[in-house]
Amino acid sequence: MSKYYRTSKKPAGLPPGTLFYGGGKKDDGVVMTVIDYGEDTFTEKVIGRIEECFPFRDEPTVTWINIDGLYDIELVEKLGERFGIHPLVLEDIVHAQQRPKMEEFEDFIYIVLNMLSHDGETGRIVSEQVSLVVGSNYVLSFQEIPGDVFEPVRERIRKKGRITKSGADFLAYSLIDVIVDNYFTIIEKKGDRIEAIEDIVLGDPSPEVLREIQSIKRDMLLLRRSVWPLREVISGLERGESRLISAGTKVYLRDVYDHAIRVIDSVESLREMMAGLLDIYVSSISNRLNDVMKVLTIISTIFIPVTFVAGVYGMNFKFMPELGSKWGYPAALFAMVLVMAGMVFYFRKRRWL
Repeated sequence: MSKYYRTSKKPAGLPPGTLFYGGGKKDDGVVMTVIDYGEDTFTEKVIGRIEECFPFRDEPTVTWINIDGLYDIELVEKLGERFGIHPLVLEDIVHAQQRPKMEEFEDFIYIVLNMLSHDGETGRIVSEQVSLVVGSNYVLSFQEIPGDVFEPVRERIRKKGRITKSGADFLAYSLIDVIVDNYFTIIEKKGDRIEAIEDIVLGDPSPEVLREIQSIKRDMLLLRRSVWPLREVISGLERGESRLISAGTKVYLRDVYDHAIRVIDSVESLREMMAGLLDIYVSSISNRLNDVMKVLTIISTIFIPVTFVAGVYGMNFKFMPELGSKWGYPAALFAMVLVMAGMVFYFRKRRWL
């Protein structure tokens, strides 16, 4: 049994060929499914042992083996040995912190993608690494945790759509396509939330809104890091000379490339909107502070002459005008009110109030 490590970085001094897992996910078990199909045949089942899928390796039909959960390193090693996967690729599969990329080998193509989902409780974007190994008549997909966006592909296979009349390269295209299309769903949800935040920022901004703006900015950065390298991956598949990708599939990959470009444009637009929202928030807070300071300044200015008069008559001198007068106190108060009213009138005339 192979020894493996669950760390963020590969430990130093490991023996050659030792796998390690760096995803840091909770161990929820491994789910393995197999779909084998041709123009006239179809098999779909959940398997309990990895050896159950080995007979499909030599079949002329197309086989899709999906592994949900990267925690059983021995399982990944056995599958890699049976399908002739390079040990370095197996290491990249279980180390779930890879940048989206594409690597061509003699008998297969290795593709790394980021599958994104929206967490309804926290409102954050959750990223999950998906690894695809594309061979001449098989596709192996590895996911960190159960649950994916591949159900539309499964439905097309069950209904014997175009995908069942094509090879493994078209199946790989279909999986990439649904991942990219799911990006539009994420972007749409974030766009709706940004519009809602914009109304709040223009009305009554609060520190909670600022925290949400920062949270969405981090999500946009995660989305950007997932999409930008994907453009290079799809371009490499489309323009590559691998015998595993047919000319007919490259036409469909060109369409996925266009979708990726649209996603990138949408992400950049949302990032610009978030930067604008942050500026609006800062401006709103500054304007609110300016209004408060304006009111306090006007109140202080109005009371300056009143305070002066009160200070003069508060001096303890024996001989002062109006000290002995019956109307001295009312006259002083009237003078104070008159000065205040005059200053308010002046401020309104100058449109300072």
